[in-house]
Amino acid sequence: MRRTTSSSIALLTPLQSLVLRRWRSQWVCSKCQHLRWQGLATSTRGDLSKSKPYYITTPIFYVNAAPHVGHMYTMILTDVLKRWQELKQRKSILVTGTDEHGMKIQQAAAKAGVPPKEFCDRGAEVFKDLAKRIDISNDIFIRTTDQRHKEAVEYTWQMLQEKGYIYESKHEGWYSVSDETFYPQPQVQLIVDPPTGRKIMVSIETGKEVEWTSERNYHFRLSAFRDKLLAFYASNPSFVVPHSRMEDVVKQVTASLANLSISRPVERLTWGVRVPSDPTQTIYVWLDALLNYTTAAGYPFTPGSESSGGWPADVQVVGKDIVRFHCIYWPAFLMALDLPLPKQVLTHAHWTIGRQKMAKSTGNTVNPFWALDRFGVDIMRWYLVHEGGISDDADYDNRFIIEKYKKHLQGGLGNLTSRIMRGKGWDVQRAVRQYAHEESEEYPAVSNETNKEGRRMYGRIRVLPGQVDAHMRDLHPNRALQALSKAVADMNGYLQQASPWTAVTRLQSVAADTTGNEMHELSKGGQSPEDLEAEIERTIYLAAETLRLVGLMLQPFIPASAKRLLDMLGVSEERRTWEWCQVGKDDG
Repeated sequence: MRRTTSSSIALLTPLQSLVLRRWRSQWVCSKCQHLRWQGLATSTRGDLSKSKPYYITTPIFYVNAAPHVGHMYTMILTDVLKRWQELKQRKSILVTGTDEHGMKIQQAAAKAGVPPKEFCDRGAEVFKDLAKRIDISNDIFIRTTDQRHKEAVEYTWQMLQEKGYIYESKHEGWYSVSDETFYPQPQVQLIVDPPTGRKIMVSIETGKEVEWTSERNYHFRLSAFRDKLLAFYASNPSFVVPHSRMEDVVKQVTASLANLSISRPVERLTWGVRVPSDPTQTIYVWLDALLNYTTAAGYPFTPGSESSGGWPADVQVVGKDIVRFHCIYWPAFLMALDLPLPKQVLTHAHWTIGRQKMAKSTGNTVNPFWALDRFGVDIMRWYLVHEGGISDDADYDNRFIIEKYKKHLQGGLGNLTSRIMRGKGWDVQRAVRQYAHEESEEYPAVSNETNKEGRRMYGRIRVLPGQVDAHMRDLHPNRALQALSKAVADMNGYLQQASPWTAVTRLQSVAADTTGNEMHELSKGGQSPEDLEAEIERTIYLAAETLRLVGLMLQPFIPASAKRLLDMLGVSEERRTWEWCQVGKDDG
């Protein structure tokens, strides 16, 4: 982050200068001039101004209840995408954190009988613990109660107000405390609540109860951005992943875009950031919350270093239930502030139990800490990514975890590793030295010397890195992991068919036979002992090379297990990057 000099401050408005000076006084060490932002110091970020780092975010999580497996899934998906970029040796920043303002936090704290800030402190620690337990490589953990974020929210309000995007008026509509948002009439419906038999109004989108509210508050001129949003979507058709949700967003904006209530009267909502110019109003939680993504990247930005902290985000990962906020409201806020928009938003599906959505309100959740204690970190990381849905919901069941583990990890990757590394009668390192080289006239591909099935397997592993990378670029880590699992299964099938252990037995019989009968039988089959030995080594090499490539590409998914595999294969630390994800690249 570049230092804010007096000359650069002079280029700003008086309000911007004031905010930046206040920000620096509280967040910069006067002795070393290092940013103190969750351990991400200038000393580790000094090179970010040279090129924009890859910047990826999770949503920030409400602290009104304990995390469930859905939160863990979002964190892991985000971490896998970040680690994939690091595999390619790109500087990357992952931001996660907690959303600590709003009515439901206020109510939850009151119910617990503790002050809101103390309640939030406890909740934030739980989410920090979860991130640590599942080996999330986050660089920043942001909280909306942080003073720096509060000042950025106040600054943003003033900017929007100066630009004429905020006005005051009476607002009437259906408000959901759970969703922290107002819903227009077409987006609510009357239902009978099954547990109580009461007739209630609920949001069609989320199923959460809404109440009719009438109050004076401030509004954001969201409708003014309808045409700009539609033009942006048309120019960026991959902005929302998957495409089906991109289409839903376009339909919503095309149909209507009403102005947005962005504050609540303080007598109704006390726990939040006050409107700078009107202490009787509290800033709407979603305006407050969404700004965390830019705050973490250094907003308000120092002129000349706007992208050094990572903004605009390369990918923002969210659940499908908050698409509207992140793909309509958030881009409009950024347009109003003249800030660049995120490049893509990955909107994943939900985890269900018994085909019912996990929800804190119904108790239909899975405690992620219990799951981790029972199955372990890498098994849960692997299972949630492999089986989790991007487009469609996935059903969670402990039996599924055990079944998938036995099939893919224990019976797939573990079995292939054991067969090759613990097999007797061959030398893996010798096979690698013999056949590991990049294709050239001097060193033809191993496929040129093997049989039809061997050539087929060589062709598959040769294109595997490109296939996996394509899935990752498309923001489908599940498909990438499934491709790796299939490669292991295919190699296990090939190994079973090639049966190198049988060939070893035949060679040993030749060596032990003093009559020459075994040699005669080999000659009848057109194979000499040397040919048979070469066939064994080619088979072992193809299997070992599959394990090496898969191990390299599994590092973002199951870091600890991938490290053990690569250690077992003897892959040196400096050869564990994307550069080495080519068949024959590493000769051992």
